Amino acid sequence: MKSSARVWIAALRGSQQRLAALVGSLIPEQLRAPSYDADWTIAQVLAHIGAQAEIGQQALAAALSGREPFGPDGFRAIRAIWNARDPGQQAVECLVNDREHVRRLEQVSDEQLAGIRLKIIGTEYDAVGLVWLRLGEHALHSWDIAVSLDPASVVAPQSVALLVDWAPQVAACSGKPPGVPYRIGIQTTDPERAFRLDVTDTISMPAARGGVADEGVPTLRMPAEALLRLVYGRLDPLHTPPVQVLSGRVELDLLRQTFPGF
Repeated sequence: MKSSARVWIAALRGSQQRLAALVGSLIPEQLRAPSYDADWTIAQVLAHIGAQAEIGQQALAAALSGREPFGPDGFRAIRAIWNARDPGQQAVECLVNDREHVRRLEQVSDEQLAGIRLKIIGTEYDAVGLVWLRLGEHALHSWDIAVSLDPASVVAPQSVALLVDWAPQVAACSGKPPGVPYRIGIQTTDPERAFRLDVTDTISMPAARGGVADEGVPTLRMPAEALLRLVYGRLDPLHTPPVQVLSGRVELDLLRQTFPGF
């Protein structure tokens, strides 16, 4: 289901505000605490979010001016600066750059948004695609922080409602075939969607025809929020909501193995 760039920008604003409310009052000891990602502290997650906000501002400027965006070397240089900051600086600068990135998106005219075409690492994106890239990582990394502070945290529903329709693109990029071919149907709630996951030596997850999985295919139902965390590698046993197997046999551990995260 297609949504306008303005809807996506509004969801990104909501995610930005949620993150600011979540971490704005954290003390240094909390910033140095582990996030959901065992390799990163909360401050390091914020450094990543902040660096990507800066990269997003560069990409937007390139798209509006018709020039090429930064390449991998530019990305690495920006991230190196962020990684060298102390935790307090990482947190403060993250919130500043994150807010500024959304502000700049909000200031772009409808005509400019409609004309955006930007190629990043071989793929061309329109305005919705650019904001999708940002919202996906922003919402999931915000969850990485939120769940380390409250184990019951979920990805923001406003983000889930948009991101679920892009889950197939994430699955195709993030999935790692486990060496065992299989096919399952996945139905979601909040919002309701249906996909068919095909795993061979590649991975595809197209929307199911007619909103239902193929007859005879093992099928499960889960919250759309959980499906997003699955394809982003964040559906470990301790953070898995109730999942209903509708038909056949479905092994959640095999799904987790297929989507180890990135």
